[in-house]
Amino acid sequence: MPSVQILVLYYSRHGATAELARLIARGVEEIAGAQARLRTVPALRSDADTQAPLAVPDSGPPYVNLGDLKDCDGLVLGSPTRFGNMAAPLKHFIDGTSSQWLSGTLAGKPAACFTSTASMHGGQETTLLSMMLPLFHHGMLVMGLPYTEAELSSTRSGGSPYGASHLAGTRGEEPITSDEKLLCRALGRRVATVALKLKAIA
Repeated sequence: MPSVQILVLYYSRHGATAELARLIARGVEEIAGAQARLRTVPALRSDADTQAPLAVPDSGPPYVNLGDLKDCDGLVLGSPTRFGNMAAPLKHFIDGTSSQWLSGTLAGKPAACFTSTASMHGGQETTLLSMMLPLFHHGMLVMGLPYTEAELSSTRSGGSPYGASHLAGTRGEEPITSDEKLLCRALGRRVATVALKLKAIA
């Protein structure tokens, strides 16, 4: 039986996106033969458009490296919303993957996106769509969530056909709802299932 590794790569400022990442990783590992690899990116320095020196984070998963992209069989990318777009630290990392684009490292691999936002109309869907654009350029097989996931029709907070999301509140006070949790896990399972099917026919 084939086995796959799904890279769950995210940036999180206050912890909500990190919690979504853990739920997606849980969904990945609900599929036999699939393993999740959680990775994050360092924050940008406030005084310059450069990242903080690479080091081991104080807590949580390690920082991503380009080898993680080569090793993965699928990618789930997550960021809080920043004016309807992904956060700068994650974009900074993606902007540094031109050699992987040239070599086709990610081409043909499944991918999906997730986000958290402070307000209901704070850019959940535009952030998810903007995160997909570099994935298309990398040749990835980008997917969302189908309406066969019943929670898409019942959620009153996060969750969309473009990917998993969470309405965190302006102070991050809103807990992740049961619908949001189920949609995160469903997204992880979906990417893992497709990765396994692709590996089986490769």
